Amino acid sequence: MRTSLGIASAAAALVVALTACGSAETTATTGADTGAAGKGSATEVLKVGASPVPHAQILTFVKDRLAAKEGLNLEIVEFTDYVQPNVQLDEGRLGANFFQHKPYLDDFNASKGTRLSFLRPVHLEPLGLYSKKITDLGGLARNATVALPNDATNLGRALRLLADNGLVTLKEGVGTAATERDVTANPKGLRFQPLEAAQLPRSLEDVDAAVINGNYALEAGLKPAENALVLEKAEGNPYANGLVAATGHEQDPRVAKLAKLLAGPEVRQFIERTYQGAVIPAAVPAA
Repeated sequence: MRTSLGIASAAAALVVALTACGSAETTATTGADTGAAGKGSATEVLKVGASPVPHAQILTFVKDRLAAKEGLNLEIVEFTDYVQPNVQLDEGRLGANFFQHKPYLDDFNASKGTRLSFLRPVHLEPLGLYSKKITDLGGLARNATVALPNDATNLGRALRLLADNGLVTLKEGVGTAATERDVTANPKGLRFQPLEAAQLPRSLEDVDAAVINGNYALEAGLKPAENALVLEKAEGNPYANGLVAATGHEQDPRVAKLAKLLAGPEVRQFIERTYQGAVIPAAVPAA
């Protein structure tokens, strides 16, 4: 929902307190729901749920360097999974979140009955295939085990990455909804092991390769531009991560200010300078 890629040390500092369960918050949300989804005044605290890397890092840059000038009081709440940030936004415990792409949000709304709106794309984290056992695709043996993210949109996205690199063939027109059942040709007899996305970096010890979301790759100290066997192409990619708010609260002045800042040239430059290709700006600089 990706420093000359000296991101490993920054990521390690950010995630040292994360639990292994993949579902814990790292910032408490106790007390009153100040900053929750609602049409609050521009001076009220805006709580924003985010994955630690790179989303919380980008938000921290906004909070430390840009928010005060706009009169924005920002609180960043970190999550290590892809479910709770949406659940808590829908419940009104957050005012916005920043961790996901629109295909994932659309699927989440449809399957969970939530009413959340994608406001603005900010960046792309290329999905990559990683391994601790091989150094190129040619080394992937017959019957090798490949771990994949198990959520609906990222599973289809991972299978598309494998298909684009000649490892499998997918049913024509299946798009982002692809599952293992849509694999029509599998020359190497690859065995797929769907896992919760946050667990994929740990799976590298046990599988032959894993398709890992960009943010979790960065958190694990992987350098996508250097360590991935293959990476998604950025051109025409629909999976840009962006800012999300509860439907009906898109015009909350705090959310509007944050959306403007995330689209600005300062954030674009921060992303380009900090991640050097591992995370790619998607937003057009604000006028």
